[in-house]
Amino acid sequence: MSQEQPKREDFQEEAITYGDVFNVQGDLKTKPIAPVDAATMQKVESHLLGKNPKGGVAAAMQSAAMKNERDGVVGHNDINITATGASVKETDAPGRQVISESVGEQVVQKSVEEKEKRVNKLVEMVEQFSKKAPLTSSSPVQDMGIGGGGITIGEALEATVLTAGKKPVEWSDAAAIQAAEVRATGRTNIVPGGVAAAAQSAATLNARITKEEDKTKLADILADATSKLPSDRAATRRDAEGVTGAEMRNDPNLTTHTGGVSAAVAAAARLNQMISN
Repeated sequence: MSQEQPKREDFQEEAITYGDVFNVQGDLKTKPIAPVDAATMQKVESHLLGKNPKGGVAAAMQSAAMKNERDGVVGHNDINITATGASVKETDAPGRQVISESVGEQVVQKSVEEKEKRVNKLVEMVEQFSKKAPLTSSSPVQDMGIGGGGITIGEALEATVLTAGKKPVEWSDAAAIQAAEVRATGRTNIVPGGVAAAAQSAATLNARITKEEDKTKLADILADATSKLPSDRAATRRDAEGVTGAEMRNDPNLTTHTGGVSAAVAAAARLNQMISN
């Protein structure tokens, strides 16, 4: 008897499904990861985190989608989750940030970033940059524990508490904080009850107070700044330029304060650029 020849479809590659890559349940588990799905997650991830982390959800989906398309099991325009089916949420907890990424309303990855460690390391970098000293071998960027999203504008503001927290709030500080808040949130107006509103109020009151010890300090305004921002994102060079310009324009001597708000945002932006290279 002649053996039956295997059919062509027997050699077809099986699609990589969401269940193969993530711990998901229900119908989503058997759905192939499609190119449009991966592109949607990339866009959502980049919007909140400032980039797509290596080894992150978007990267895993992109790799699977490319293989599926190459093997002919999905088309380039195929979609298996809705536009709202991909989300990234950032939650502040005491001393840390929790980033949850979801597909089809199911959490597929949750990462915890130690914010205190990140802020303290940024403080070291601010001090080095202010002295115009090169990064030493004892503080390589790889050891910063920054994670995929980079250092945020809010974290840079919190670092200012440690680098210049005892400085009384002046108009130049308030202007820099406002510029930072606007860039972090994407809003053109000041957030009611936010760090910019508090800084402006403090600068106004400090101008009327003669005793330095009675004035409101930067630490009073910027402590736990990330929780006071409705949204936050990784600092960029353009953010640093905007914050620095705002601080200088509102300073009587047209200078910035060493270790101040603009210095922290600039250091964060520089480190983020180093990480991405």
